[in-house]
Amino acid sequence: MTMNAELTQQMALLAEGIAKLTQHTPFVKTAIPGLTVFRISETSEPLSGLYEPSVCLIAQGEKQVQLNEETFMYDTEHYLFSGLHLPVFARVVNATEDKPYLGLKLTFDYQEITQLMLENQIPAPQTKQSNRGMQTGKLTSQMISAFQRMIDLNSEEEAHIPTLAPMIRREIFYRLLVAEQGETLRNLASLGTPSNQMTKAITWLKANLFDNIRVETLADLANMSVSTFHHHFRNITAMTPLQYMKALRLQEARRMMLTEHLDSATAAFNVGYESPSQFGREYKRMFGNSPIKDVEQLRERFAVS
Repeated sequence: MTMNAELTQQMALLAEGIAKLTQHTPFVKTAIPGLTVFRISETSEPLSGLYEPSVCLIAQGEKQVQLNEETFMYDTEHYLFSGLHLPVFARVVNATEDKPYLGLKLTFDYQEITQLMLENQIPAPQTKQSNRGMQTGKLTSQMISAFQRMIDLNSEEEAHIPTLAPMIRREIFYRLLVAEQGETLRNLASLGTPSNQMTKAITWLKANLFDNIRVETLADLANMSVSTFHHHFRNITAMTPLQYMKALRLQEARRMMLTEHLDSATAAFNVGYESPSQFGREYKRMFGNSPIKDVEQLRERFAVS
């Protein structure tokens, strides 16, 4: 069996496993911590979202992710790695009712990645440069096999999960660390690197998102000058700190209006805007419609009451 034929067969089995888990609902947080599976039966318009530190894999279909002005495509031959919380627009490119998009996401935290590097003596990168925090990489048979075992574990007795799931997680992230794109993950997880300093600053930023945050404060947290901080922040996130904060605030305001039924003025105030008119302008610039029209369309699309 050729490698391509082997990968195709592996992906078909993985698709079967995900289809089984999602036969009653299109979005399932599995019993395995951090593992979510998806089924989408039609192509979609670009939808805003916040990607967590995670690895994403598609067993059937194709997806496009827009990070500011940069586009990432991934499919059954490539995984997507997001090393930080990154605001994106994403759309399913290839899906039908008969052949739906089937995918999974496995989240992680840097403590487990750093521990894995130490235990396996995986060296930290020598470079002092920061790489883009989102990457695509080529899937291998070994990676797919590990994900298959994780999907299969959902069909076993739940008592097995606490023992077996962590071992499979370690294998998956070990393979990511030593893969072609592994330098980005090693950079982010290695203490003292500019990329790791960015993760600390962004974690603090998210925790204090609705406060009046100064870039100088973020630079101090990263132990950098403001200009150096700007340089590394943009390298990793593809946007400036202010663009990043604005995107996160607008996404959170959108969520509040959609799921908590807040009016636009209240949502704007809750996420740190003092001017409703400024909020309206920036919201329309990002989402293409006024807050009221946008939320109405979203409710119609997803039947959210």
